[in-house]
Amino acid sequence: MTDTTISEASKDRFLTLEMALILIGVAGLILAPFYFYPVFLMKVLCFALFACAFNLLLGYTGILSFGHAAFFGGAAYFTAHAVKEWGFSPELGILVGVAGATVLGLVIGFFAIRRQGIYSTMITLALAQMFSFFCLQASFTHGEDGIQGVPRGYLFGFIDLNQPLSMYFFVLAVFLIGMFIIWRIINSPFGMILKSVRENENRAISLGYSVARYKLAAFVMSAALTGLAGGLKAIVFQFATLTDVSWQMSGEVVLMTLLGGIGTLVGPIFGAALIATLENYLATSEFPVTVITGIIFMVCVLVFRRGIIGEFYASRFGKKLQGRSEN
Repeated sequence: MTDTTISEASKDRFLTLEMALILIGVAGLILAPFYFYPVFLMKVLCFALFACAFNLLLGYTGILSFGHAAFFGGAAYFTAHAVKEWGFSPELGILVGVAGATVLGLVIGFFAIRRQGIYSTMITLALAQMFSFFCLQASFTHGEDGIQGVPRGYLFGFIDLNQPLSMYFFVLAVFLIGMFIIWRIINSPFGMILKSVRENENRAISLGYSVARYKLAAFVMSAALTGLAGGLKAIVFQFATLTDVSWQMSGEVVLMTLLGGIGTLVGPIFGAALIATLENYLATSEFPVTVITGIIFMVCVLVFRRGIIGEFYASRFGKKLQGRSEN
């Protein structure tokens, strides 16, 4: 057999294994609420989608944003207000949140992409802090009290989301749809251009691509998917507060992505699950959760510089699975 044939066979084996792992993962998520607390699982899914949406911007476009809490928390506020005050159904409320996050992404991205590196990052942080102050002062957000008692209602008019299993499978469906959208984006010609911008922006410009438009499009897509996670979170927990738009929330999603692995599809999911689990099971302990997460982050930076899943892909075993080994 030729090297090309061996490489194609290895690639086919990897794709088969990857598909099998995806099916096993989906099956596990379907069975999970029968063995674990559904609300905790829904929290993991919401933050996993949030981290994957953020990774679309950082991992595949190379833009670091410290303002993604504006999209997450903004969508939570918009959804909560639309459902509680306007009487919207949960699916329409989430769409309102996504629309609001998309507009915010267009505005913040318009200014952020005009600079590079730390300057772009600081613009996202500054604008997100301005939005956080707006949420504190605006009447519809109810200030420090937030919007509480958001009704879950009925999905499509007949599915009672007050039932934990119904709510869980709705969240799971939205999560899988969001992940499919992200997978489709990064494996499309558009996604290939985003990766080229990340690797060498000047070369992408020399090839004739309007880099600013692609970066803005990626920013808006990431914001919209983040809004999907934020709106979903508001329905699950039935409230939206200033914590959702705080800079700590932006830092938390960065931590999730770095722990799991930047530029990997599964990495942010793993990172979000790890952080959510630590916060859940250490919340009642005397040891501060932030100290534990800080220690894990330092270990990850020192030992797993590509993130846990990223290091696995970069290992010899991971390269063999992907058909990229020297043999």
